[in-house]
Amino acid sequence: MLVGFLILLGFQLAGELFVVSLSLPVPGPVMGMLFMAVFLLVAKRGASEYLRQVADTLLTNLALLFVPAGVGLMVHLDLLVREWFVFGVTLVLSTAITMGVTGWVLARLMRRFEKRGEK
Repeated sequence: MLVGFLILLGFQLAGELFVVSLSLPVPGPVMGMLFMAVFLLVAKRGASEYLRQVADTLLTNLALLFVPAGVGLMVHLDLLVREWFVFGVTLVLSTAITMGVTGWVLARLMRRFEKRGEK
């Protein structure tokens, strides 16, 4: 399992170095995740057993990863109370946009796979 964590941290480090070196406005871990996704697609072997173990463990304990965000909300509660309208509008709009884009992508993928099934 240590090897899997080292692989994840390696991709995160690569993403962080890439973002810092090019001064991109993207979080390093997100770029590292993109690097790992591209690597796994190019390798075409899928994730190794090491990565599967780490991913299963992280997904099992996913709820614990939301604790820091909850603590952050409590620490900045005064800001949340002061700017409640902006947060509310942002939350509603971002949820609606995400749902719309997800539905659109799903519809396109379903049409694409239906066409493949007909051939």
